[in-house]
Amino acid sequence: MNYQIITQSAELATVCQKARNVDAVMLDTEFVRTRTYYPQLGLIQLFDGETLSLIDPLEIDDMTAFVELLKDTSVMKVLHACGEDLEVFFNSFGCLPQPMVDTQIMAAFLGNGLSTGFAALVEANLGVALDKSESRTDWMARPLTQKQLDYAAADVYYLKPLYQKLLEQVEQAGWWQAAQQECALIASKRIKTVDVDNAYLDI
Repeated sequence: MNYQIITQSAELATVCQKARNVDAVMLDTEFVRTRTYYPQLGLIQLFDGETLSLIDPLEIDDMTAFVELLKDTSVMKVLHACGEDLEVFFNSFGCLPQPMVDTQIMAAFLGNGLSTGFAALVEANLGVALDKSESRTDWMARPLTQKQLDYAAADVYYLKPLYQKLLEQVEQAGWWQAAQQECALIASKRIKTVDVDNAYLDI
């Protein structure tokens, strides 16, 4: 599994422009929210089916190219259990990925539990056992460890074949449009403009 680490705006622009030429991209984020009300974005994973990029938002001054990709309606954005990822994108960039589909929702339309985890779906559908031990590590620390980078890359690397398999099944079952509508509904419910002065009331 090969991946590149993106730390410069020019590199980001190249990667995102390439990603805008495909039908669907795989997205994930790593963040920390233990000491803050808002999640702190530590890493963005992007896989266009050929190039897997780990984007370091702590190093890149201008994230415009990535925001333009999020807003590009010609490219489907695929995530898994997207709730907190959407919150991270909205709080960091003021927008949501559009259009977007969640493989957890797709799997639910096929009879899986609504909260089925990514590792469980990958193992059941692809026969691959993922190591999730790095999920709660400090994603704001630098440098990130090799284990953290490998873990982060695997999340979008295996999301691609999982999405393709679920998409075929969902389309055959006649649920594809309904799954997309459900994902859009979840996004609209998940994201709300938080009144910072009263944010503590939600804790």
